[in-house]
Amino acid sequence: MSTPDIRAVCASALAPVLDGKGSLNALDSALESAGVEGRDRGLAKALCFGVCRTLPRLEALSKILLRQSFKRRDQDVQALLLLGLYQLLYMRVPAHAAVGETAGAARALGKGWATRVLNGCLRRFQRDTQALQAQVDRDPSIALLHPEWMLTRWREAWPDDWRELAEANNQPGPMTLRVNRRHVDRETYLARLRDAGLAADPTPYAPDSVTLHEACDVRALPGFSEGAVSVQDEAAQLTTPLLEPALSTTPGARVLDACSAPGGKTAHLLEAFDIELTALDSDAERLGRVDATLTRLGLEATTLAADASRLDWWDGQAFDAVLLDAPCSGTGVIRRHPDIKRLRRPNDIRELAALQARLLDTLWTTLAPGGTLLYATCSVMPEENVDQIAAFLARTPDASADELDVDWGRPAGAGRQLLPRIEGHDGFFYARLRKQSA
Repeated sequence: MSTPDIRAVCASALAPVLDGKGSLNALDSALESAGVEGRDRGLAKALCFGVCRTLPRLEALSKILLRQSFKRRDQDVQALLLLGLYQLLYMRVPAHAAVGETAGAARALGKGWATRVLNGCLRRFQRDTQALQAQVDRDPSIALLHPEWMLTRWREAWPDDWRELAEANNQPGPMTLRVNRRHVDRETYLARLRDAGLAADPTPYAPDSVTLHEACDVRALPGFSEGAVSVQDEAAQLTTPLLEPALSTTPGARVLDACSAPGGKTAHLLEAFDIELTALDSDAERLGRVDATLTRLGLEATTLAADASRLDWWDGQAFDAVLLDAPCSGTGVIRRHPDIKRLRRPNDIRELAALQARLLDTLWTTLAPGGTLLYATCSVMPEENVDQIAAFLARTPDASADELDVDWGRPAGAGRQLLPRIEGHDGFFYARLRKQSA
């Protein structure tokens, strides 16, 4: 079996992202289908995620370097150019390899005609790199590697923090773990990591959370296959302590995780509390990941593939607590999903806010009197967070918001907002709502 051309495989995976019709979620499948394994898989992921993370600058440079843009059917060749620029700018790949192997990868795509074009563009960039970068970086959106519309929204919402927010998004997020308290406590697991030669620290806010100094393959984590630990950002782990007042004193409580895939929060709740949990998701394929997670951890829940904005799945028996980790713009987790910079559009925020409102109204009817609904997003957009909850409270007479007495984030109307932090947590919003007792 011949060795796959890594850059050609990456270009093919990036082409639908550049065209706005695909995402990096399909990257693992693409690499597996192409037979990319071992260290080559790590290189391919670094290349694809790196290109998406720095896409505004790379595309601005490509426009200067090309006499005319590639045709739409040649997005894979455009992707090769971006891959070459990324290697020259941000990686320790020898320049001759970044130029020669990237240009040569056009042959593996069946487009040998592009080899000379790519070679010329990349060599010109080598000659004039400082001047070309200075030219494109005069545009703040290119210098900060984000779409202009996104930065404009953040300047309005976070006038003192928008630049730091963008800079945090441009750094890969740390590898943070959730220790399964049913197996081991956090201090003991930190000692197991040290014994395995893996340096890590406890995180400041989530009680089951540790962050590795350097990312590693999950197979190197002590006890991973036995369910002792999972990968989950600290901000996402705050769901469980926020629901503790509602669940810690109610054994057997009925809980709904309404948008559950891929299952991290579902699993954490089951690790922490003795509850009867239903995990719902509209995507049956993604729901399979919830089942796989529960199997690895030895946990049980009822999983249902259904649309949470409707009630045709509900048996009419009220839930004591509902977690609505709502579909959102993902603007708080761009560092983990950098293709959001290309795929998200300004109009998406309004459409997502409308969906979130429908979900809130529908799921509220499934909540028992006196019950708790925890609303969460991995967004930093006020329309999806503080404004969303304010509107819900205004139209829902039997709803009130708990004041969150916590030491993380910042007050945001009736909730708390976390902004992404370099070497720290992702961006998240939480609001805890209570239904009036009968």
